Amino acid sequence: MVVLNLDLDNTLIYSYKKDTQLEKINVEWYNGRWISYITKKTYELLLSLKNHMLIVPTSTRTESQYKRINLGTGNIKYALVCNGGVLLENGIRNKEWYNKSQDIIKESIPGLKKAASFLEKDLRRKMEIRFIDGLFIFTKCDRAEEVVQDLKELLKDSLVYAANNGEKVYVLPYGMDKGMAVKRFREYINADMVIAAGDSSFDIKMLEAADKKLAPYGFTEKYKINFKPEEAAADMWFSEFILEYCINLL
Repeated sequence: MVVLNLDLDNTLIYSYKKDTQLEKINVEWYNGRWISYITKKTYELLLSLKNHMLIVPTSTRTESQYKRINLGTGNIKYALVCNGGVLLENGIRNKEWYNKSQDIIKESIPGLKKAASFLEKDLRRKMEIRFIDGLFIFTKCDRAEEVVQDLKELLKDSLVYAANNGEKVYVLPYGMDKGMAVKRFREYINADMVIAAGDSSFDIKMLEAADKKLAPYGFTEKYKINFKPEEAAADMWFSEFILEYCINLL
């Protein structure tokens, strides 16, 4: 069995803010409007691939955020959300997986609480602090990179780390990452091969854990990592590149 662990945002689906002249299919409705889409070619490639490879969306999105997405390609049996802390099977949370995730992070709770206390008082914070499914902390901040640096100094002796994606700030336990999720899922499903595709720092450990790694051109240089993806997308939409690469492996 071949598994494709596939990041969602900016890898498979794109925000309405990213304009395209290509034909597209809206896939995410929120607050009375469409906010995400896939290209029509991506949709067609998904249909071609889904019966030959186990496609597993692997996202930092929460369960509810993931469930807003409808790719229109039929049932997706498995999805890893909450940075891999939650496994959905046919849309239903796997309780054993989630309980194991809670067990993995139990010694990190003091660090998460310490970070939450810091952020509660930080004037750069611009939204409430969310403790996502009891697994990690999320909020939004002005000058997010600066906030992350302050958190790194605060948390340097703890079992958690801080990261940001734009204005989004996360504090996560070590071990609660997509790489750990890929390793756990490989064992769970008894996969013969794992292909991973992603575009951000949150995807690095997932790519490291995979047999074949797909990333945008310049990914290695941007994140100063030691491995190079097997393939890097340059002059075409990343989603289409990933799926065509996988189809060519069949």
